[in-house]
Amino acid sequence: MGQLDGKVALITGGARGMGKAHVRRFVDEGAKVVFGDVLDEEGAKLAADLDGAAYVHLDVTEPADWEAAVRAAVDAHGALHVLVNNAGIMKHKTIEEMTLEECRRIIEVNLVGQWLGIKTATPALRDSGGGSIINVSSTEGFIGAAGMSAYSSSKFGVRGLTKSAARELGQYGIRVNSIHPGGIITAMSMQHDVVEATAHRAEAILDNLPLRRLGGTKEVSGLLVFLASDDSSYCTGSEVLVDGGLVTGF
Repeated sequence: MGQLDGKVALITGGARGMGKAHVRRFVDEGAKVVFGDVLDEEGAKLAADLDGAAYVHLDVTEPADWEAAVRAAVDAHGALHVLVNNAGIMKHKTIEEMTLEECRRIIEVNLVGQWLGIKTATPALRDSGGGSIINVSSTEGFIGAAGMSAYSSSKFGVRGLTKSAARELGQYGIRVNSIHPGGIITAMSMQHDVVEATAHRAEAILDNLPLRRLGGTKEVSGLLVFLASDDSSYCTGSEVLVDGGLVTGF
């Protein structure tokens, strides 16, 4: 018996990295999963490997893609109980170096994309009797870093979005929480520009981590399962850190 038996979940950015781990874990816990991404080849391959998961093309900045993804979940399974706003992008550049287009793109994907997801999924969640929305933010939603202005701005914004949505949607039995991973090994954190910019700080980061190690994606997925499940039925508007204690040092 899984912790998510009977749940139908929509997960964005699910074709690789942390999102891929979330899709696998939700299926293992008994959920029916529809996951979206713009990486169609990787998404189709993952869906083919899993019973209980279906892939849809989903650019989170496109309202029509959101409508199709929500419709796919409801048409296939008759309901929608969980939305995981996981999709995100990162670019390491100083404010002087970054173009306006790059800044806008990061905020459009990381923040506006989550707002669109909440807007589009709310009617289906309400019709299903309520449910859980989990917005993936970051430790960068609590602390800033040089070269991360657009990313940090988007992740700080997710915190405000989460709290406003929690206030609005609680009356429908819809809970909205944010999680804040940090020090997690993922494909995005290992991008060349990010590694090059932060390599000199790696030892200092580990020294400042109370747990003295980096985290794995499965440790984030476990938190998501809890927030998606009925075990967290009295949690809404929460900000949950999964960072090995990183933020305690700031």
